Amino acid sequence: MFPLVRGAPDRPLERIPLFPLRTVLFPGGRLPLRIFEQRYLEMAKGCLRDDRPFGVCLITQGDEVAPVGGDGAMPAFAAIGTLASIRTWDMPELGILHVTAAGGGRFQVHAHTAQSDGLVVADTTPIAAEPAVALAGAHQPLAQLVALLADRAGPRRFPDERAYDDASWVGYRLAELLPLPHSIKQHMLEINDAEVRLTVLQKFLRQQGVL
Repeated sequence: MFPLVRGAPDRPLERIPLFPLRTVLFPGGRLPLRIFEQRYLEMAKGCLRDDRPFGVCLITQGDEVAPVGGDGAMPAFAAIGTLASIRTWDMPELGILHVTAAGGGRFQVHAHTAQSDGLVVADTTPIAAEPAVALAGAHQPLAQLVALLADRAGPRRFPDERAYDDASWVGYRLAELLPLPHSIKQHMLEINDAEVRLTVLQKFLRQQGVL
């Protein structure tokens, strides 16, 4: 049985805006976004103004771009997500905002609702970061693979800080860079043990003949 994260509902709830997407953001990751829907433009402006993050959750059913109000305006999404803080932004044309966000801590959604403009807000609790674990020798080939994938991904999609000796960092980067199904990426996010995550990924790569 994998050690999956569990939120603590008895902890104080924090209300945050959500940006459900068909992607999984991992702690320490980098997320480029092209924002054009009014609800998300206003959300981004508020986050920049107040220096606060928004939450990214994987869409499990529905669309990223949906009509505001009415049936189908709110997609179904995973209960475990990652905080995202805007690091850079640019508006090359009116109504189109380009941002690069950095992944922070994980959180669990306990309740959510849609505002009148269609923006989803959620009551959440933070999930503690994994204990720091040094990368084991058996997993060194995974760190080498991450370095190779980082060069291919380019700086816009890969964090500046590198920690090839940190088991959590290597596992998160590998999970986000590999062409895995979204459901598997979400499972990698929810696993709360860096060694288990690396073992699962290493087994997958061996089955695919990569290692």
